[in-house]
Amino acid sequence: MNEAALMASRVAAAHLMARRFRGFLPVVVDVETGGFHAATDALLEVAAVIIEMDPDGTLKRGPTHSYHVKPFEGGRLDPAALSITGIDPHHPLRPALPERDALQRIFREIRHAVRDYNCRRAILVGHNAAFDLGFLNVAVARADVKRNPFHPFSSFDTATLAGAALGQTVLAKAVTVAGLTWDASSAHSASYDAELTADLFCIISNRLRDSFREAEERACSLGWLAAATAEPGGGDPQLETEAPAPALPPLA
Repeated sequence: MNEAALMASRVAAAHLMARRFRGFLPVVVDVETGGFHAATDALLEVAAVIIEMDPDGTLKRGPTHSYHVKPFEGGRLDPAALSITGIDPHHPLRPALPERDALQRIFREIRHAVRDYNCRRAILVGHNAAFDLGFLNVAVARADVKRNPFHPFSSFDTATLAGAALGQTVLAKAVTVAGLTWDASSAHSASYDAELTADLFCIISNRLRDSFREAEERACSLGWLAAATAEPGGGDPQLETEAPAPALPPLA
């Protein structure tokens, strides 16, 4: 593919992605923690997987950005939680970063992807997403991290999606019935769990493409959106025909 064709392909994919999720870029996040309470328990691992789109609208797993995180001062480390994850937060060979550094590095990559896809901001995708978003938001506030690319309270939950589409809500079982391979020995690694969650999200979303197209046509007929057949990149990526959306709209 020559450079001009490659650029046209990227523009087409960006146009489709901006339409697909109302200007939000899905980014899968998984955290491993020292417990279940975001306000008191340490963040130990964080991984983010960018969701990408082909020019034909097919979603696929993109790059993974993952870091070990140093427990914040005074952060609680529940032995029961550590026994599940197998993490030794104080191992001398553990290449951990302070919360602020880890989050800033991941957020930088996400902001680049949001820009490349002409989206307004990122939306967190997670398996039981409220848990991951809760820990992420608390860590952002605690470390005083600026320019958080994520919507602060909306998310896409693959436990809900998998329950509706596949009849399974446990990640290992949902992945398996979706036709993927689950490696139990790799589970409870933030990067592994995030990558399998990303694959699951893409499978379910791709199976819903016809439903999306029908809904988009209906929205256009109601005057909610610009025509779906507009030239790629030829309009506002939000595709709103009324007043501009607020900076942080809920997804309801």
